[in-house]
Amino acid sequence: MDLVSRLRQSVIGSERRVVFPEGDDRRVLQAARRLRDEQLAHPVLLGRLESIQTSAASAGVQLDDLITIDPTDCKDFDRYVNAYALRRDLSAKVATRMIRRPLFFAGMMVAEGDADTMVAGVVNPTAVVIQAGALTVGYAEAIETPSSFFLMVLPDGSAAATSVMVFADCAVNIAPGPAELADIAVASGCSAARLLADPPRVAMLSFSTNGSAAHEAVDNVTQALELARAKAPELAIDGEFQADTALVAAIAERKLNRPSSVAGQANVLVFPDLNAANIAYKLTQYLAGAQAI
Repeated sequence: MDLVSRLRQSVIGSERRVVFPEGDDRRVLQAARRLRDEQLAHPVLLGRLESIQTSAASAGVQLDDLITIDPTDCKDFDRYVNAYALRRDLSAKVATRMIRRPLFFAGMMVAEGDADTMVAGVVNPTAVVIQAGALTVGYAEAIETPSSFFLMVLPDGSAAATSVMVFADCAVNIAPGPAELADIAVASGCSAARLLADPPRVAMLSFSTNGSAAHEAVDNVTQALELARAKAPELAIDGEFQADTALVAAIAERKLNRPSSVAGQANVLVFPDLNAANIAYKLTQYLAGAQAI
């Protein structure tokens, strides 16, 4: 069973609530309809009812059994305002202004346990979505840096030890320092543990392998490795590795003079900066024919 099918199977009938703050966008409406029809989730659409109805009619989407909520006219509005004001140490006036924004209202639905996750970004910029999530839901314990990852589904015949890999961070952090890079590694490894069939094996990538080159860019990666291991000693994290050392067992055996549970069999690749990560995932997608999710 392929990755997407396996993940779909794992949530069918789970009744999880997914809140969409951009509820009047036709793409969101079409996605919400599929989620409900295929019993993958209970979608919650935020927005003015008239606007949602108009967009749904235009998109040919039936709103039957889809939950719609107008954030400005909702019985839970005051509860979210009070909870947000307490969380952020704000006045009720400021909190009210923030929770009127659908992204923040949706974030508080997740924070208060009224939704399992929020999905956004078709209308709002990524940075704004991340900010809303950070200020409402917050980060995982010991994580202070938001980051992204791609699931890369490799075609048959790939030289990698696994058919599905995590590439990070391909979209958010331009030039992460050691602390940020460590957060990316830990967060990506934890996500991989939840999504992949195999345990995460996290490789910190560089143009150097195990001290083969000396440069401040290499130091950035080695310092990040130490921090990541301290944050998550249960994760298999190693480096600094060139990509071939991380992926190919024969090369890892030749280049490394020490044992490693990651080298030659990595399934999570942490790139040193956004240039390398973004270029790598697009090359893998378009030259190797991988599916980028």
